[in-house]
Amino acid sequence: MKKQDSIFVPLIIALSVIIPIAVAVLMLFPTVFHIESESIDFSSLPFFHAILNGSTAVLLFTGFILIKNKKTNLHKAAMLSAFVLSSVFLISYVFSKLVLDHGNTKYLGEYIITYRFILISHILLSIPVLPLAMFSIYRGLTGEIEKHKAIVKWTFPIWMYVAITGVLVYVFMAPYY
Repeated sequence: MKKQDSIFVPLIIALSVIIPIAVAVLMLFPTVFHIESESIDFSSLPFFHAILNGSTAVLLFTGFILIKNKKTNLHKAAMLSAFVLSSVFLISYVFSKLVLDHGNTKYLGEYIITYRFILISHILLSIPVLPLAMFSIYRGLTGEIEKHKAIVKWTFPIWMYVAITGVLVYVFMAPYY
């Protein structure tokens, strides 16, 4: 175990536990933590989130192609950019739960089974994306390439799925926002 592992591994684990719990609390108790905001219109946040998710998917795919072509530095830039966009999404998503009143916003369209499958799988798979992405990036940045390769076999498809389904959830819900 490397010296920096004693700092970063517990930090990654802590963030991987704390963040999903915080998001779950905000989703389960939206009125408890709601912040009134009459002066600023935040109604475009769901669209912004879809843009962030779509851009993340493009960067993930770009990073995948770059590493297949052995363009390591460009791969690193693409993947770090994807992580930054995912982080901005997460912060903005939590913020939106605080300021937007979605009330009983529910999908009422004819593709309810498809929508629910996409939504539930998106939510469930978004939980492991955070630790997987952080460990993947950490192992890559510390030069532990074999460990990096081993974890990204899981990280890439799950992260890509979550990014794409994030856009699909928005597409389904856009008429109801």
